[in-house]
Amino acid sequence: MDNQSHTNIRVSYRILPLAALRDNYIWLLRHDPSGTAMAVDPGEAQVLLDYLQRENLQLAGILVTHHHADHMGGIAALRRRFPAVRVHGPAAEAIDGLDERLTGGAVVEFPQAGAQFQVLAVPGHTLGHLAYYDRNHPAGGVLFSGDTLFSAGCGRIFEGTAAQMQHSLARLRALPAETRVYCAHEYTAANLRFALAVEPENVELAEHAARVAQLRAAGQPSLPSTLALERRINPFLRWDEPSVQQAAARFRGWEGQDQPLEPADAVAVFAAIRAWKDDF
Repeated sequence: MDNQSHTNIRVSYRILPLAALRDNYIWLLRHDPSGTAMAVDPGEAQVLLDYLQRENLQLAGILVTHHHADHMGGIAALRRRFPAVRVHGPAAEAIDGLDERLTGGAVVEFPQAGAQFQVLAVPGHTLGHLAYYDRNHPAGGVLFSGDTLFSAGCGRIFEGTAAQMQHSLARLRALPAETRVYCAHEYTAANLRFALAVEPENVELAEHAARVAQLRAAGQPSLPSTLALERRINPFLRWDEPSVQQAAARFRGWEGQDQPLEPADAVAVFAAIRAWKDDF
């Protein structure tokens, strides 16, 4: 991917979290000068409708990462309230109400705000899962990762394979370190407990767990994260770290067998850690 900065593009939107359902976030991209907004993964409508009415905003677009109900359940009601809204989502998945069916490599624009989202195909959690990346945001680039990448974690593999999921995460890991990661769920505290089981001597993990505990106690989101941070704390992005490889070997019982203690296969390491997390 070309990571060259496009300094001639003026990007001007704020990103706000709207808590929805049990632990989802609907990410709202708000452009104040035009009074318009886009929403990412509206799993329910009412919380978003209430906010838009209170702030006198028009909904200009919706980005959907995948077909699970907690990410698209609000689309029909939102379309009734905003008939002109454009809904963008994965072509490979059955989602009613899409205006634009996307595949990896496409671009979605929020023209009022100067936003250009590169569409990334990241199968694994579901087969058609997409992520949306705007490299021009002044925060240093923003990534809406849906249920593929969480802070200190990743989504379960419901439809794809471990190889697909690991390759998708490798693609996201390769984005610039300063990229801000906007995941779809508030899973960070639970993910950190597992990450500490994998790497109990990772000091930064313990420090970040303390920061997240403070944020959550104050009713604040743990997100966004950054890819720089995730590369240091997220076991699902650390398949090439000896400490994670050794943890995978212990979990799989590779120690003392023909397989090496530190398996070189990134997919095998990832698959072992994901299987461990499934029953953690």
